[in-house]
Amino acid sequence: MFSKEESKRIRQEFWTSFGQEYPRKWLLYNTKIKELSLKFTFTTKFAQVSIDIDSDDEIIKAYYYEKIWSLENILKTTFIPGIILDPQYEINYGKHISRAYIQLDNVSIHNKKTWNATYEFLYENMAQLELFFYEYEDFIKG
Repeated sequence: MFSKEESKRIRQEFWTSFGQEYPRKWLLYNTKIKELSLKFTFTTKFAQVSIDIDSDDEIIKAYYYEKIWSLENILKTTFIPGIILDPQYEINYGKHISRAYIQLDNVSIHNKKTWNATYEFLYENMAQLELFFYEYEDFIKG
């Protein structure tokens, strides 16, 4: 077990080293759609790359989810074959968002032996997710 301070230091070390290993500016929150962002997630159990749709307005959330869902076949066949679309993904404390994600299991941010595989997973999948978003941005913004 790690203290909160040590866990925070390890997390900072991972993200700093990831940025040094793969130096580039990612799209992430700069989608120009307030409710839609691309995200990296790395915990003590898994790593994820995702498109998150987060809005308190269920109509807006459903609107963007339907846009992404309508592109599911293209997303899976051309960009990320194993991507999962979940209209009610629970993030924390019972909050639900819509999320399209790919996940790498059996890795831990606290285990440096899993970092190299995680770097590659995050980089390759986020690069594909960005390509998908840029290709279909006008349709998604609709």
